[in-house]
Amino acid sequence: MALTQRDSAACILLAEEKLLQRKMKTWPSGFGVKLEIVTPFLGKYRPFVGRCCQTCTPKSWQSSFHKHLPSLGFHNVLQVTEENTRYRGWLVRRLCYFLAILEWKVHSETPRDLQERIFRSKRVQDVMSLEVPQARGAGSILSKSPAQWRSEVLSILGQIQSPLSLFILRLCSWALLRLLNRVFLNVLLHKGQLEMVRRAAQTPDVPLVFLSTRKSRLDGLLLPFLLFAQGLGVPRVTWEYQAFTPSLRALLSRLGGVFLPPGAEHVPDGERGVLSRAVLTSYIEELLKSRQHLVIFLEEPVSGVPRLSAPGGEWLALVLGAVRAGAVPDVMLVPVGIAYDVAPSASHGGLSGSAQPLGLWSCLLAVHRALGWEFGCVRMDFAQPFSLQEYTANSLFRQSCSWKSLEELLLPVILGKSPDLLDWETSEEWYPGLGAAAELKADERMLVGRLGLHSLSAGVSCSAVMAVAIMSALLLHKHREGVFLSRLMSDFSWLVEETLLRNRDVGFSGRLRDLVLHALSLLRGCVSLHRLSRGDVLVAPRETEAAVRELSWHSAALLPVFMCEAVGACAINALLVEMLPFLGPAELPAAMVLSQEELRRKTLALLQLLPRDVLLLQPCQSVSCYGQEVLDKLIQCGLLVAEEAPSERPACDTARRRFSQKLLWKEMEDFNDSDSDYEDTGKRCFKISQLDNCPDFFLFLCGLLGPLLKTFERAAAFLGESGCPEQELDYVEKLQRFLVRKAREDGSFECANRSLALSSVRTFKALGVLREQPGPAGPILHLSETFSTKGNQERLEKFMGQFASS
Repeated sequence: MALTQRDSAACILLAEEKLLQRKMKTWPSGFGVKLEIVTPFLGKYRPFVGRCCQTCTPKSWQSSFHKHLPSLGFHNVLQVTEENTRYRGWLVRRLCYFLAILEWKVHSETPRDLQERIFRSKRVQDVMSLEVPQARGAGSILSKSPAQWRSEVLSILGQIQSPLSLFILRLCSWALLRLLNRVFLNVLLHKGQLEMVRRAAQTPDVPLVFLSTRKSRLDGLLLPFLLFAQGLGVPRVTWEYQAFTPSLRALLSRLGGVFLPPGAEHVPDGERGVLSRAVLTSYIEELLKSRQHLVIFLEEPVSGVPRLSAPGGEWLALVLGAVRAGAVPDVMLVPVGIAYDVAPSASHGGLSGSAQPLGLWSCLLAVHRALGWEFGCVRMDFAQPFSLQEYTANSLFRQSCSWKSLEELLLPVILGKSPDLLDWETSEEWYPGLGAAAELKADERMLVGRLGLHSLSAGVSCSAVMAVAIMSALLLHKHREGVFLSRLMSDFSWLVEETLLRNRDVGFSGRLRDLVLHALSLLRGCVSLHRLSRGDVLVAPRETEAAVRELSWHSAALLPVFMCEAVGACAINALLVEMLPFLGPAELPAAMVLSQEELRRKTLALLQLLPRDVLLLQPCQSVSCYGQEVLDKLIQCGLLVAEEAPSERPACDTARRRFSQKLLWKEMEDFNDSDSDYEDTGKRCFKISQLDNCPDFFLFLCGLLGPLLKTFERAAAFLGESGCPEQELDYVEKLQRFLVRKAREDGSFECANRSLALSSVRTFKALGVLREQPGPAGPILHLSETFSTKGNQERLEKFMGQFASS
């Protein structure tokens, strides 16, 4: 008897449900929680990302959110039709871009008397009246007339900003809309996230400050364009002063760009520097008073791995100072995540970083070259806005005094002394630049660093994972020798589901085969395809330096998704290196028993070693708690299974236990005696799972952190060849050449990354391996006395190398 179409569809859904039930057999049940079995890859379920931290900002977590927001779906900003205008007709359909942009509202504008307000501000007047200590040493300050002071203040203000030009703004918006339609398939926004931002923007007398990640210099044009198009006005966008020529800088300032004046980028030690900082601080206060939104990029441009930028800290310190001074009652902070299939880069003739300042003509030439390339899709995600005042109050309340430097924590472990201090919190927080933040106290500067790290972590967490990133990670860390297309499609589906199950969204939808071919077409310069006689296709990544670098660049987006598992896998690798030095790279011993205490020590050592902005560990989470989360994730993903002695009762057997003594809450006075419970858990042991996909998944996780850890290992080997003492810039250049030479020997070009070299130098300075001293042309690095000997250098290299899989 033939089945009807409805019966056939029911059979398919029943089969999928049974398959998912087998996959979900380890999920907890019986706790009164109604679980719905879903198929994430087919689009029935997508996690709603971007909720703010419930620990740091509980009131903000409840506001501006409603349960209907996740179901609002997505909006393609590039899809502008006659329905976006007030007019209809065939002529409107041809001019809809121009007519729609004419209707976009600017909202808040710069006050007409801005120059007079800044000149009459208390900070500027204090500098003029010699009440600022740094300015008293300037001999020429007494001879200046009020007109000369006004001229100098206006000159500094002109370096910071210029009034908006509505004609240039709308003209460039029209040109940018045409350009985006040519190079991108779509630019997606989540309507629910946008609704949260709109609700926050309606708060009286409270401006918005967008704290964004950064993947390309195009972000500085794309983000304000999207806010302008969605009715949120034209925000002020922070740019680097030295990164552009004067002509392009003038154009960006007319479009809403603001710049740190040259005198305020470092510690001001003269009249011009003190006045520049006073004008800049007063300008930010007036900007926020007029409820103009501000965009701050927290991430270094084209860094490969998340790395907080010093200019971002400068701007964030200015915003915090304005709120502390009472210029505005509060500020709503909005973390932003940006994700590209292929970000416009220098290799593609795009708009990304360059050693030389970017000029107007070079920018136009880069745009012309980009028209011949395909960049795929773009996804912009807005996290839930949270209150700066609320975060500040809760952060200051929770500050702990148990801090130790990274040198105190890890140096004894590296040298073999190994004290039990690894669960302490490191005091090596990210500090902003010394210029605008110099007026803040030490605890306030630490607060700025914690806020920047917290916001960057939120922005990265809400960023969607694109198809090219998933494909690059599979080709680089799982199938470097080549793979059949059918197997690649299966692994692509697996990795998408793993990403969604970790509460991270993907920036694509559609049929599996179409998505795989879409990603391969965008990576056509990095892969080679070979059609076989039996009908399948062999996909092999190219081994050239450019191809490996590009695959590594794209695959770095997967590291924050699997950070816990990657740290745990590298800690397991360190234990295996100690126990079985000659263990093969693809062999996981079946009878190997791992002590939880030893695994915890290795995990904590690696967590302390990794930079906070790479680890994306939120300041409200302790290292010890994160270490326990790493162990939980290893068990949850199936890499570790509990080892139980045959004579012991199974861990899940509670039939003969007295719940009143073991499982109920203890009395308050018994909490100090909880060390015995920890000793019991410390005696637990685990085995590495022997499932079929376990070895491949283990190597995949180690590969995600491999480039950074291998760079640390090679940076330790470079200490013997370094010519210290020497300037930091020269040291970094020599280290970069050393990494390139090593990469050409074994093909590991993913490690020959300048950003990774900078991270290793920063970590070595925090460890006390390198000592920094000021010099006339920049910081000078000296090799510490401890690591001047060959033996300690080899111990450092061995310590770094134990975590990196070979």
